[in-house]
Amino acid sequence: MPKYNIRTWNIYTVPSSFLNLKVAFALLFGEFIIGMLGFMIIEGYSLVNAFYMTMITISTVGFTEVQPLSPTGRFFTAGLILSNIGIFAYVLSVFSYYIIQGEIFKKMHTNRIEASIKRLRGHVILCGFGRYGKEIATHFYKHDLPFVVIDLAEDRIEQIQKSEDKILYLQEDATHDDALIDAGIDRAVALISALPDDSDNVFVVLSARQLNPRLNIISRAKDPNSQKKLLKAGANHVVMPEQIGGFYMATLVSKPGAVEFFSFITNEYRSDIGFEEVSYESLPQQCKGHTLSQLNIRQITGANVIGYKAPNGHYDVNPGPDTILVPYSSFIILGSNDQLEKLREYLKGYEG
Repeated sequence: MPKYNIRTWNIYTVPSSFLNLKVAFALLFGEFIIGMLGFMIIEGYSLVNAFYMTMITISTVGFTEVQPLSPTGRFFTAGLILSNIGIFAYVLSVFSYYIIQGEIFKKMHTNRIEASIKRLRGHVILCGFGRYGKEIATHFYKHDLPFVVIDLAEDRIEQIQKSEDKILYLQEDATHDDALIDAGIDRAVALISALPDDSDNVFVVLSARQLNPRLNIISRAKDPNSQKKLLKAGANHVVMPEQIGGFYMATLVSKPGAVEFFSFITNEYRSDIGFEEVSYESLPQQCKGHTLSQLNIRQITGANVIGYKAPNGHYDVNPGPDTILVPYSSFIILGSNDQLEKLREYLKGYEG
């Protein structure tokens, strides 16, 4: 016996795509304007009388006419009443859908988030809110770093919505250019692609690099073969969590003291020590060309310059006093939160 695919339809359910709040308001407003113009042209009503007559006709309250209607006016009023039945039913359906289903509040929430994202400058775009994405978002939120999460999964978006942290998010596909544009990629300083699939990360990196050539792009990778592809696609850094985790655990055996010290100075709950990277490009014009000893960073702020990153990516530990920052190089500075704040104020003083 042949099998047939039978599709059932619920005759009482109206597809939400037909229920548009703007269309409902437009129909109601259009009906009101047509009613006023009709009474003014056909019956010669004044503006106030036409307004009143249209109002009592559309609302079907049944009050007496302002003045006796002509036969043409009666036909016009009857047509206005008939058309109002359909328009009123549609408007009622729209308002019922938006209020009962909560769509009006969802729309208000979405508009607020989109407005907040448009105001962002110098933020980070985080693609993916999985295990690693959550850790990254927690770190950013604790350090007051502005960021936007892009994820398509319903369950992950619900986790963000239920979270006590006020996280900006977009429920979109991060591999699409439109999602990155909506997240303000042209105004962002960095992007982290933490999607579980390496091929998706490659797509994100390719799109991000084309949309913002100056962007600092960091990507996650599972397969070692994907690392080279991501770097060629435009990633500045590729992180392999399993590799870093294995290295960390092995180092706990060979150099436990060094690992514990590093964990101590980077743990915000147990220490106020942090790092700061000062690049040549961010250095005030008055400081460029000066040696490390001439900048007097240690004497003025108390922070220590512990590293120098050369333009080719090579690092020098404890650079000498004659070291000079050149384009695409930077200093790595270690200090307490107060010392690093003094450093920022010190450099701002040069700008002033």
